[in-house]
Amino acid sequence: MDRNMLPDTKSWFELGEASRNSYRLSDHVVDMRRQEMAAKAVELKAQPQSLIVDMAKTALIIIDMQNDFCHPEGWIGGMGIDTAPARSLALPINAVTKSLRANNVPVIWVRWGVRPDKHNLSPSTQHPFNPNGMAPGLSGTLQSSVRTYNVLQKGSWGAEIIADLTQGLDDVYVDKHRISGFWDTPLDSILRNMGIKTVMFAGVNADHCVLGTLMDANFHGYDTILLEDCTATTSPDFCLQATYHNVRFCFGFTVTSSDVVKSLASA
Repeated sequence: MDRNMLPDTKSWFELGEASRNSYRLSDHVVDMRRQEMAAKAVELKAQPQSLIVDMAKTALIIIDMQNDFCHPEGWIGGMGIDTAPARSLALPINAVTKSLRANNVPVIWVRWGVRPDKHNLSPSTQHPFNPNGMAPGLSGTLQSSVRTYNVLQKGSWGAEIIADLTQGLDDVYVDKHRISGFWDTPLDSILRNMGIKTVMFAGVNADHCVLGTLMDANFHGYDTILLEDCTATTSPDFCLQATYHNVRFCFGFTVTSSDVVKSLASA
């Protein structure tokens, strides 16, 4: 019987991830059949091969587009590092997220948001952020002429998504405390509950947290696609080129966000 043909469906309650992974309940019956989502196939000009992707089972993960990495008054900017390449991603990211939301593709923001007490941060995790013990480090206090806050701490100004980026009401947020957004976070559970098979990636830094999370997604069995024009790094350009090479050679594919937008418009 078709799920929508059951008796008294108006009095039934939907429990779970709406339209993706849910029960329908009444006082006496639990309908455990999942609603099948119609496939939405798009063709993408990718490297090293072109792709046909089901957007009904695809999500976008945006990594670390937060004040501490992207704002000129944030942690990275305060060290004299140019944050303009990161901020320049706002335009293509806003364009592709607008298109994806219009096609019911989930947008997931993954960002550093560490515990104030740092009890789950090993010395090896903290060392790259405080190599000589003299820097604020993860969750340490940073004072400037503009504000005082704790670096990359959950709930702090530095952990907030930059104002240039448009966030959606139904967007999903995941806080991380390692290079990979999968390690010790609910990201994998969220993706599986949504029925996601393919994950697109954007954000900073390409050769650090973006690549680390993309690799872990590949290890978890997801199809992985890097949006080239929505990804940047503060590292030398050869690191970015090496990231493209590694993704194409070992872990998935690369495309441009403009091609994603164009393909969705003509699907």
